[in-house]
Amino acid sequence: MSRFDGKVAIITGAASGIGNEIALRFAAEGGTPVIADLDLGAANTTARAVREKGSDALAVGMDVTDEAAVENGVAETMAKYGRIDVLVSNAGIQIVKPIVDLPFSDWKRLLAVHLDGAFLTTKACLSHMYAARSGSIIYMGSVHSKVASVLRAPYVAAKHGLVGLCRLVAKEGAQYNVRANVVCPGFVRTPLVDKLIPQQAKELGITEDEVIKNVMLKDTVDGQFTTTEDVAEAVLFFAGFKTNALTGQSLVVSHGWFME
Repeated sequence: MSRFDGKVAIITGAASGIGNEIALRFAAEGGTPVIADLDLGAANTTARAVREKGSDALAVGMDVTDEAAVENGVAETMAKYGRIDVLVSNAGIQIVKPIVDLPFSDWKRLLAVHLDGAFLTTKACLSHMYAARSGSIIYMGSVHSKVASVLRAPYVAAKHGLVGLCRLVAKEGAQYNVRANVVCPGFVRTPLVDKLIPQQAKELGITEDEVIKNVMLKDTVDGQFTTTEDVAEAVLFFAGFKTNALTGQSLVVSHGWFME
């Protein structure tokens, strides 16, 4: 019997990057991933890839900042499967600017995706998890949930905020056997980071190679990017943990960049 046989997980931002890897790994271990993404076409592509490997999957279009879209995606999941065992709140964006040059609209847009999205998906899933008296909610944090780096004011604020939300959900959910955790990756070579490298090179006036070596990976023990596989492994560890012993905890996955 596989670890997630019969389990259903909603994974936001799952059409690419880290979310995509989590969906594929969850399915490989017997689970059914719901690929929730702003890009429904890309979500369908990922769902097809899962089904081609012999597992079921559902694609739903979801703007995590839109309450109705979130509730509709959760309702669609319940209508098809009748359960939600895991929520992975992974959808995210990145904006790189010094705080003095950061438009308020950019601040609000990033916090909406990361924090409003986490709140709305959590709220929509919790009632079903409470009714089932079981569930695991995993937030995609960052090393920036623990430390600050220049040029990332809204991102650092949002990722710190997810740790607080997780702790609150862990306390409120405990009586219903619902657990909450945060996975905090270092830099992962996703399309988001590939887009970030030239932006940061321009802001700092250095080369892209220098951004990678002297900014992103400077404090790792081996000069290596964290991989999507590394992050998925940590997410599935929390999702599959059988007791409340680790609820409210965060786990840093960063090749030693940040240690606690």
